[in-house]
Amino acid sequence: MVSPASRLLSVAALVALLCGAPGTALAQNGRIRGVVRDASGDALSGVGVRATNQRTGLSSRATTGGDGSYTISGLAAGAYTVSGSMPGLRSVSQNVQVAADATVSLDLVLQPVTLEAITVTAMLREQELAKVPFSIAAPTEQALRLRGAENIEAIAANVAGFSVQNLGPGQSQVAMRGASSGQIARDQPGVKEEVGAYLDDVPVSLSLFTPDLDLFDITRVEVLRGPQGTLFGSGSLAGTVRYISNQPELGVSRTFGEVGVTQINDGSPGNSAKLGFNAPLGDKAAFRVAGYSNDLGGWMDAVQPNFTVNKDVNSGNRTGARVAVRIEPNGRFSLTPRLVYQKVKMDGWNRIDVFNILANPYTTTRPPVTLGPRQLFTQLDEPFTDELLLGDVNLRYAFGGVSLTSVTSFTNRDILVVRDATALTASVTGGNFGEPQNVYTISSPLFDATKSRVWTQELRLAGGQDRVKWVVGAFYSKNKRHYGQDLNDYGFEDAAKAAGDTFSTQGLRAPKDHLFWSDLDYNLRQIAGFGEATVSAGSLDLTGGLRYYNFDEKRS
Repeated sequence: MVSPASRLLSVAALVALLCGAPGTALAQNGRIRGVVRDASGDALSGVGVRATNQRTGLSSRATTGGDGSYTISGLAAGAYTVSGSMPGLRSVSQNVQVAADATVSLDLVLQPVTLEAITVTAMLREQELAKVPFSIAAPTEQALRLRGAENIEAIAANVAGFSVQNLGPGQSQVAMRGASSGQIARDQPGVKEEVGAYLDDVPVSLSLFTPDLDLFDITRVEVLRGPQGTLFGSGSLAGTVRYISNQPELGVSRTFGEVGVTQINDGSPGNSAKLGFNAPLGDKAAFRVAGYSNDLGGWMDAVQPNFTVNKDVNSGNRTGARVAVRIEPNGRFSLTPRLVYQKVKMDGWNRIDVFNILANPYTTTRPPVTLGPRQLFTQLDEPFTDELLLGDVNLRYAFGGVSLTSVTSFTNRDILVVRDATALTASVTGGNFGEPQNVYTISSPLFDATKSRVWTQELRLAGGQDRVKWVVGAFYSKNKRHYGQDLNDYGFEDAAKAAGDTFSTQGLRAPKDHLFWSDLDYNLRQIAGFGEATVSAGSLDLTGGLRYYNFDEKRS
């Protein structure tokens, strides 16, 4: 039996619960609203605004509309941190107090990322970007990540006066204000570095195409437009591109990495996995390693003679690692040996065919082939590999207000390119030779191989007081490069003889069925002396420099 007192307590509890329910609902009905603008006062749309409860850690998010306004509702009473962020602009945050069933007005202003605060070494000494007296772009690691840039071509898309002729990863040619690094044909002499490409202080492009280095663990990329030959040893008469990597940090243990996936419209997906770490080796040394693997999505389709289509033939993979050890026994001396390895494997080329001699009824009896967007016609796969191994030692020593820098490097680069040369071969064997269709349509793979061994040595002295700063240096490079081409039309001679032709390669250096065969050896040597000085007079700086170089090439 329930006593009257118990009934009274139950009724009181029910009343308290019913009365408390509205209060709880009201506590979850706070709001934050406002407008997000840029530094000039214009409204910003598409800005992500997040309100995080400082006690519970729970957050709510909204996106600004076309007028820059946002509203975040359903907030419990308490203290919140409100942050706004947008790619390309500096994030901002502010603390506010939200009361029950109340609205807090909070406007935010996002400032642009200011490159003037970046410290660069474009003149081989540290200085703020705004104080460099020539045209320079220096996108930082954060800026490159926001743009989604992973290679030199993506950098060129955002830097005026800097362009890249895309021939595939590792096969591209860079140009600065219209001046390129040389001819595209590998078998042509006179390929000199009008545009220098450097990884830190080491030249990575010597009489060969610029390697397409991954930008993982790269602190910034400096694009120096205009003549730089009085500051850098290799080439650089039209400009210089420098990849500035993160150096081993003394006394710091750190692990870092990133993963990502990509999808190309009407193409194949890609992915990347990158990992690195920095570890101290006692008090005077440190070790740093960065490794990466990228599966590169393709978007080119290859139509075959039987009308089958090989999808996304220009996909591939880029894998590599950088390992460095920094030894610094005191503040005057440091020694940094490093190894860099990268291998690029691609399945095809970025090429679009408008007309192909093997894919139309005017030059063959084959049915006509209509090529769609981003399509090419091939009879063969066209893979290529590019393997790069770079070892360098950087020595720095400071004495009496002068710093000595010695950079020694050795580069080993092997490139094997396979091209479907059937269309080109057919225009000769079916034209000048007059062979029938069953002969001139025989598949013709062109094997194009380059092996380059490069040794470089650069010495620099730099110094100066407040009003005068100077640098002088000497550079030496020796490059042994082997280049060969081999066009193997397997079965061509027998088919030609069956057609009544007496064509033969007997007595020639080329083996049977090898219609073109070359073996070229290059010995390239370059020496250079350079120097530059800057004299400051108040707000005026006067800079002068001089360069001498001698480039000698022997070819057999």
